[in-house]
Amino acid sequence: MARAIWTGAIAFGLVNVPVGLYAATEDRTIHFRQFERGTSGRIRYRRVNEETGKEVAYEDIVKGYELDSGDYVLLEPAELEEIAPGRSRTIEITDFVEAAEIDPIQYQKSYYLAPQNEAAERAYALLTAAMEKADRIAVANFVMRSKQYLAAVRPRDGVLVLETMFFADEVREATTALDRLPRRKPAQKDLDMAVSLIDSMTSEWDPANYQDTYREKVLDLVEAKAGGQEVVTPEEETGEEGEVVDLMDALRRSVEASRQHQPGNQRQAGGLETREPDGEEDLATMSKDELYDLAAELGVAGRSKMTKDQLADAVAEARGKSSTKRKRAS
Repeated sequence: MARAIWTGAIAFGLVNVPVGLYAATEDRTIHFRQFERGTSGRIRYRRVNEETGKEVAYEDIVKGYELDSGDYVLLEPAELEEIAPGRSRTIEITDFVEAAEIDPIQYQKSYYLAPQNEAAERAYALLTAAMEKADRIAVANFVMRSKQYLAAVRPRDGVLVLETMFFADEVREATTALDRLPRRKPAQKDLDMAVSLIDSMTSEWDPANYQDTYREKVLDLVEAKAGGQEVVTPEEETGEEGEVVDLMDALRRSVEASRQHQPGNQRQAGGLETREPDGEEDLATMSKDELYDLAAELGVAGRSKMTKDQLADAVAEARGKSSTKRKRAS
C-alpha cells in the first residue's frame, strides 16, 4: 500500500476535508551507475573545496546566492530555516476557475488526494461531485517540505487530483525566451493543405498508444549483453543535411501517406537485432566494402558493378547455394 507523502486537509469554505497526498506519476527513466572502463570500480562524487582540494563535511557547507556582479552572499542553514514557511496542514482553496483558463504550461507535477479516514469520505465525495457538476478547477496554496506551492485541484474519475503549478514569474514569455519569432503569415493554400493533414492524422486520445521507445531499446540492450549476445542497431534512412524541401509538395505527400495513419508512436519503435557472437553477420547491417569482400570470398561474378543492395542479394544467394552443396555432400 502506498504511503502518503503529505497529510492535511482541503479547506473548502468552512469545510475541512482531511486528505493524504500521493504521487500520481512515476519517473521510469533508466538510471545508470558510473564505472571506470575496464574495471568494476564505481565512480563516486565528493564535496570538495575547489581552492584547497580537500573534502568538506556536510555540516560545514553553507548556501551561496550569486549576485549580478558575480559575487556571492553566503547564508547559514539556520538563517534560511528562520524564514522558511512552516509545514502547512491545509490546502487552502482560494478560487474556482474554468479548466480552459489555465495554460498547461503552468502545470508541474500530479498527485492524487485521498480521504484520510472513513469520516472524511462524505465531505470528500461531496467536494468531488460538486466540482464535477460545476465543471470547475480549484486553485489553492499549501506548503510541503518547507516549500510553498501554487496548486490546481481537479476531479478525475471520482478522485481529486492536485497539480502543483509554476508561479507567474516562473513561466518565461516566448518574446523573451526565443531568439526568433515567426512573423510571416502562411499562404492560404499551404494553410488549407496543413489543416487537411491535421484532419487526416486526428484520432481519439489513448495514452496506451504511446511508449518510451528509447527505454525499451536500452532494456533490450541490457538483456542482450547480459546474455552474451552481440547487438546490431539497424541503420535508419535519413534525408541529406541541407536538403531543400518544397513545402507544398511535402504537405501533399504527407497527406497521401497519412491515409494509412495509425495513432501513437509504437509503429516507429525499431527494435534491436541480436546475434550470437560466433553467428553469421546480418547482411543488412554491413557496409558495401564488407559485402564486396564476402562476395569475393564466395566467388560472386560481376560484383564490382553491383550496388550495396545487389551485393547483399548476391551474397545471400551464394550462401544459400553453398549451404545446399554442403547438405548434399553430407
